[in-house]
Amino acid sequence: MVAKSVIAIVAHPDDIEFLFAGTMLQLAAVGYQLHYMALASGNCGSLQKGADETRVLRRKEAEQAAGILGAVYHPPLCDDLEIVYSVELLRRLAAVVRSAEPEIVLTHSPDDYMVDHMETARLAVTAAFTHSMPNFVTEPPTKALSGHALAVYHAMPHGLRDGLRRKVLPEAYVDTSAVMDTKRAALAVHKSQQDWLETSQGMGSYLAAMDEMSIELGRMSGCFENTEGWRRRLHHGFSAEEWNPMAEALGKIVRINPDYQPDKQP
Repeated sequence: MVAKSVIAIVAHPDDIEFLFAGTMLQLAAVGYQLHYMALASGNCGSLQKGADETRVLRRKEAEQAAGILGAVYHPPLCDDLEIVYSVELLRRLAAVVRSAEPEIVLTHSPDDYMVDHMETARLAVTAAFTHSMPNFVTEPPTKALSGHALAVYHAMPHGLRDGLRRKVLPEAYVDTSAVMDTKRAALAVHKSQQDWLETSQGMGSYLAAMDEMSIELGRMSGCFENTEGWRRRLHHGFSAEEWNPMAEALGKIVRINPDYQPDKQP
């Protein structure tokens, strides 16, 4: 059994590098094994190449990025825009979660600009929820993690706003300043996305867009230069009592947001 493990579950190749990689690297520095999981292949992420060629290219980029992060790579389960909350996908994702035996599960914001992100969050939450349920059959069959506690954390949505433009505040900031070079290097291998993101989402440089979000969150933290923001999910179904393993593990490089009010969040 792996003593400490964290799994990042996202929609597309490069989502981890945009949103999670700094926190993952900081967790690796204190002994966590990293797991890298994008549900979709990224096959729609090109304006010039066909779906088959794009699918192959983006997998190579994701595998290279996972290598830079030092993470175990898990292959996608479907294509872009096919992330639909279904029993089939849930069984397959739950098998990955059980195999990783995570203490920490990182996933998208439940409210975001893209449905693929939101559906991934739903699937990740339920897959984590079933981790200790022996009567839930996974595909392939895997043993339930009896007595195993975990915690689920949601990242910030793109632009720090939900799909209806409402501001979303993090509950906690993780200082990623010391690992930004590695995070940027991992994102940079997704070269296929430069033209796509510039045309479809107005990102003149996807690296600059990541930096801008990191710096903005750092400014909001009031004490760090670069940060990633997180909201922790209610512990019911994941652990017997309230638990914050990310804060416990990372200590002084985590700042709890005094302005965070769960009842006022979208």
